[in-house]
Formats: sequence, structure tokens, C-alpha cells
Amino acid sequence: MRYAELAAAYERLEATSKRLEMRAILAELFRPLKPPELPHVLYLSQGLLRPEYEGVELGVADSLARRAVAAAAGVDEAKVRHRAKELGDLGTTVAELFAGRTTLAAEEPLTVARVYAVLEEIAHSSGEGSQEAKVKALTGLLGAATALEAKYLVRFVLGTLRVGVREMTILDALAEAFAGGGKESRTRIEAAFNLSSDLGLVASALVDGGLPALDTISLEVGRPIRPMLAEREPSLAEVLERMEGKAALEYKYDGLRVQAHIPRSGPVRLFSRRLEEISAQFPELVRELAHAVHAKPAIVEGECVPIDLDTDEIQPFQEVSRRRGRKHDLDKAQEEIPVALFLFDVLLAGGEATYGLDFADRRARLEATVRPNDRIRLAKQEVVTDVDAAARFLDEAIAAGGEGVMAKSVGPGSSYRAGARGFWWIKYKRDYTVGLTDSIDGVVVGGFQGRGRRAGRYGAFLLAVYDAEKDRFESFCKVGSGFDDAALAEMPKRLAPFDSEERPAGVETGLAPDRWFRPGLVLEVRGAELTLSPIHRAARGAVRAELGLALRFPRFTGRYRDDKGPTDATTSHELFEMYRGQVRQAVAEAPDEPA
Repeated sequence: MRYAELAAAYERLEATSKRLEMRAILAELFRPLKPPELPHVLYLSQGLLRPEYEGVELGVADSLARRAVAAAAGVDEAKVRHRAKELGDLGTTVAELFAGRTTLAAEEPLTVARVYAVLEEIAHSSGEGSQEAKVKALTGLLGAATALEAKYLVRFVLGTLRVGVREMTILDALAEAFAGGGKESRTRIEAAFNLSSDLGLVASALVDGGLPALDTISLEVGRPIRPMLAEREPSLAEVLERMEGKAALEYKYDGLRVQAHIPRSGPVRLFSRRLEEISAQFPELVRELAHAVHAKPAIVEGECVPIDLDTDEIQPFQEVSRRRGRKHDLDKAQEEIPVALFLFDVLLAGGEATYGLDFADRRARLEATVRPNDRIRLAKQEVVTDVDAAARFLDEAIAAGGEGVMAKSVGPGSSYRAGARGFWWIKYKRDYTVGLTDSIDGVVVGGFQGRGRRAGRYGAFLLAVYDAEKDRFESFCKVGSGFDDAALAEMPKRLAPFDSEERPAGVETGLAPDRWFRPGLVLEVRGAELTLSPIHRAARGAVRAELGLALRFPRFTGRYRDDKGPTDATTSHELFEMYRGQVRQAVAEAPDEPA
């Protein structure tokens, strides 16, 4: 495939926000492709070179990209810098500089294979002279590119592709291109992806062997599985009713969810909820897991929480968040912010897949697989059959430093459902029963210029929740409260990678912020209650036609959810369920005033 065909598809994708149209464009693009070209196109369309969990990065900063553009265009770098600042996009800048240009006569047209190979070369270039090597390689690609090709090449290397393609839409397109597009085929393709977290692997199996080939994809140590997620209920009575009178309650630890992969031999690898490898940040867990887990190879899940070594008490989440992303002084970090990993599930033990077992059987396998120590422990659990016992366990969990309980079904069919959210697991906090004091994880999609003391910087931010069925982000509040001066100063730096000149594809709102941001940064907010709104689009029409849900009196808690990607944020469905669960408001009740 010529790279020009891929760039043309990107141009069409960028021009639409309609999911059905995007799916059709992608299906048309994928249909004639075979491995290894198809996986390459899938990764490139996500802005990746390899599956996200592999963490392959190009390492090309804006300054290096500008140098390559200037060299390929034959202009002064200062001119490139000035024009990029005016346009707000180096990709648009290079397209303008290359306007009317065709590839040089001495050059063969760019192919996807050539582009991918050079990008891999750039990614793997390291050590002395690597920066110059990256610039030279990128300059060579741009020298053979048309204006349109150059636009998307530059955007790719800077991580700002801007075509609005996410995993769920790609899965839809794969089903349409290679499996007839039906619901059953789509479900099977998604299930294979949830087990492998690798779109290229899934697509290759589908093309080579059809839907039956997907059944051969299973767990592999070093390749993370997409985590199972929980629903909410407003009372312990409703939790037990949902689980037919019997549930396994566990402490709900307020920490970082960790998936640990322990091979038969070799290093242990840790992955976050968003499948980012975090092994280097927690070397003590890597070391202790190798000793604590004896049925290898194994994959176990748990919650990493900060602890006080003197009292053995759990510390606030903000403490462990200081370990995230840390690359230096790791020995010092282990001493200053010690952590323990509380394991709650096992997906692979002794090389045998266990995720298909009912939960009670998985818990038994977990207990047989792990020898707990000070750093590696088992989540505290109790099976309850009445509300009084559940309430006592909740009190115990909170007293021990937890934020509530996780209720897990022990009934038939309670297998681990990778990537799925359902009532097999329910999270419950005491404050669910008093108004709306549960937190919401919202994605920043816009910024509003501040006034008064906040003049000259952002004073508030537009937040959205994720609608998984429609694969889009829907606004639910504008939040300015809760940000101190330090947080306001930090927000532009955190948001810089997601800056956008126009509303990103897949963002739905009735507000027009001063600046748009592509979904990326997740913040935790709280508010007084959820109400109906003609402006916001979250769960629009679920309660009343043309009205969405909005959070009244939102306030930033100070917690950046770096452990969550944008599609891991609170969903529109969750927001609707929280609305229904409000004590003072029934589903059909209209608010006093729209937000």
C-alpha cells in the first residue's frame, strides 16, 4: 500500500465526527490488506508503532521535528518555528510549505512498509548521535513525501495524529471488513482483543483463519489482559439483592491497580490499569513477587497502596501517586514511600489459564499460588449473606484505611470478563447513600480563560465522560473550583500534548471553550448532585429527550488520574446509574433548574 492512500484516509477521517462514516472509511482501508501490512496500518492509525503496552516511543521532540521539516523544505528553521506557532500545528505547517509538491523524480512513492521501517529505525535509535540520526531519517522520509503525506508523518512523530480513531471504532471496522459486520462477530473480535490487548495480533488471526482463529488467542505472560471493571449500587441491600443474597466482599483499597506477570524465569513485569508498564517504578514489588508467587508462570492482579512500615497502616492515595513516573532515586523512593500489593485475583497459575473459573475457585487458586509477605499480601475478604454482616465488614474496611468494599459474585458464571463492566463486581462506598458524594473521573476536553485573579491563564475546564457504545466523549461539567495556584500553573503543562485548534472528533458538548483539548488528561471531581441539562451531552436522552446530565457545583479533588486513560474514565452509563441512585431524586424527576 502506498502511504498516500493511508494519508488520504486520514484526511477523510479528520473531516468527520460520525462514527458510522469513520467505520466505513476504515473498513474500506483495511479490506484489501494482509499481514504484516494490516497490523502496521492498525498501529499507525492509533498513533503507535506497536501495541501500547510495549511502550515503544519515537523520542522526537518538537525541535527535532522542526529541524527535519526545515531541512526537507529547504527553508530556515526560524521560519518553520514562526509559522508553526501561528498555525498551532507543525503538520499543517509542513503541508503549507510543501503545497503543490509531488515526490522528487528520483524518489519512489512512499509505501506504508517503508514509512513503518524508518519509523522503527527512529524509535530504536539511541545513544550518542541518536538525535542527529533521528533528524536525518525523518528528513529522508519528508524528502520523499507529498504535502498530504508530510502532514500526517509529522503529526505521527509528534503524537498528534488528530484523526479521532479509537480502539472501539477500529474493532467495528475489522468486523465489517472481515467478518460480515454482525453483532456476534464484533463481540468475538472484541473478546480476543480484551485478552491480548493487541489489535495487530487479532487482525492477523482474523484474516488468516477467520473467526475460529480468534479462539486460539489466550493469555501470555508479558502481554497484559484488559482489566475487568465494576458497576455501582447505592446501598448494601441493593448490592446483595443484585447478587442474589450472597457475595464475597473485599476491602476496596485506594491505590494503583496492578497486573503482575511472573514468568517461569526472567524478570517480573508490572502493568497499570491502562496497560502501561510500571515495573521500574516499583522494584521492591518486582523482587518480592518472584518469591511470593510459586506457581509459575502466573498473572495476578492487585492494588498497590502506600503503607506506614512502623504501624502497618494504609496511607492516602496521593502518597503512592508520587511514585508514578519516577525514574530517578528509586532507592530513596522505596524508603520514603513504601508500598504493598494486595492481590485479589489470578488469571494464570502454573501456566494454566484460570480467568474462566468462577470467582470462588479463582480465589482458592490465588491463595494456593501466593505465599504472602510484608510487601505481597492477599486482599481481605469475607463472604456475606445479610446486610448486617456486610455493614460490619464495610466498617472494618474503612477503619483499616480502605475507601469502601468491592462485592464480587460467587455464583455460577462468575468468570473474569476481560475488558467488560458489569454487576458481577460492584463497588460500594458508604457515601453512596447520601446524595452524590462519590467521585467522577472526567476527561478534560476544553479550557476557559480565567478572570480576576486567574486572568492570563485557564480558570476552568470542560470535562467529559466516555460513551463506550457510541465511542465518544460527552461533556458533563465545567469545573474551576478546587484548583489552587500550583494546580492552575501545572494544568497547561499537563494539557500541552492534547492541545487542539478545533473541537476534536468524538467530543460532544453544547459549550464552546476558549481552547479545545483532545481527550487525554483525566481528573477526579466531586459535586453536589447530578441534574438534567440542555447544554451538556452526557447520557443525553436517557432521562428526558434533548437533555443530558450535568454535575452541579463540581470541584476538583486535587487527584490527577494518571493511572487511567481517557476511555477508562467514568462512562455515560455510569453517570446515568449514579443519577438514578441519588436519594433525593428519582429517574423521572426534573431538576429545579437545568444546569
